[in-house]
Amino acid sequence: MKTLLLIDGNALIHRAFHAIPEFKTKEGVQTNAVYGFITMLSKAIEMTSPVYVAVCFDTPAPTFRKKMFIQYQIQRPVIKEEMRTQFPLIREFLKSANIPYFEKEGYEADDLIGTIAKKIKTEDTKTFIFTGDKDILQLVNDTTFVITPKKGLSEIKLYDIKQVQETFHISPAQIPDIKALMGDPADNYKGGYGIGPKTASSLIGQFGSIDALYTHLQEVKNQRVRKTLEKDKEHILLSKELAHIVQNVEFPFSLEDCRFRQYNEKVKDFFLRFEFYSLVKRFFAKDQKTAISKNTQKEKEQLGLF
Repeated sequence: MKTLLLIDGNALIHRAFHAIPEFKTKEGVQTNAVYGFITMLSKAIEMTSPVYVAVCFDTPAPTFRKKMFIQYQIQRPVIKEEMRTQFPLIREFLKSANIPYFEKEGYEADDLIGTIAKKIKTEDTKTFIFTGDKDILQLVNDTTFVITPKKGLSEIKLYDIKQVQETFHISPAQIPDIKALMGDPADNYKGGYGIGPKTASSLIGQFGSIDALYTHLQEVKNQRVRKTLEKDKEHILLSKELAHIVQNVEFPFSLEDCRFRQYNEKVKDFFLRFEFYSLVKRFFAKDQKTAISKNTQKEKEQLGLF
């Protein structure tokens, strides 16, 4: 099967910005997030050997989730100016590398990623989603996998269906149901008051879904939990809608436009302009092949799991 690598742009930029100490060019342009983003992207390319690569971004415009729940993500801090100024540079890098990126007002990057993964499921293509956001694990299936950075930028973890089940004790598709019961402080929405991971997993393990749980609510033996489910039903049902990644966003997408053709001289010029000399050496040294197309035996063994 061919492989598509989908990048959650905002998630990786945030991780890169906070993982790498501040550094600037001689002209004073801060580039730590740019460097970290390129490093993680390149590692993911080495690991998955994709035929196709694409990046999805959030937009500043309110999403449909914000319209459903005005308090959605309201507690998140404003993006620091030092990070914000690096977004255009990352887009410039992607253009130089001929890697397309997608964004649409009203939706999050997760929704575009989910739509693309569903769209190409019938095209004999495996999809690897690279993100630091565990919510996207709900998209994992027999042809869609998630890879996440573990320690800073140096290690990457792969999730297939089995790994999700072993780690969270639920199937990928049940992640929105679990979040509906627990709520999500990071996105600022409530679930059931006092319901934690253990209770949520137990309930979904027993009933399978939020809908089935409410159909058989009288079968919940713990009286306190049953009363909480009755009292907070509105919050729980809303939370499931907020947690669910939509997979039917309409936007122009062509898989062939995402074909990856290795780093080119424009990328080299970009690296030189922003003083990424280690990346120039890594990818454009005359005495070695472009490192981005070379897999180590360990990386081949990791992909062999799929």
